Amino acid sequence: MIPDQLIEEIKLIPEDRLAEIYDLIHFFRLGLKQESTVKPINLERPIGLAKGSFQVPASFFEPLPTDLLDAFEGH
Repeated sequence: MIPDQLIEEIKLIPEDRLAEIYDLIHFFRLGLKQESTVKPINLERPIGLAKGSFQVPASFFEPLPTDLLDAFEGH
C-alpha cells in the first residue's frame, strides 16, 4: 500500500523537481545501508590508560584552609 502511495505522490511532483526527490530517496537508502554495516562502537574504556602520566602531589592530601572549608559549608 505504501509503495503505491509513494508512486502516486511522486507522479504529482513537477518534473523539474524530481531530481531533488531522487537525491533524497537515494541518500536515505544509502544511509540505511550504511547503518546496517556499521559495527557498534565499544564505549567502555580500558582501566589505566593514563597510568604514569600524572602524579598526585603530596599537598593534595593536606587539610584544606579553614576559609575554604567554611565556604563549602555555607559560612
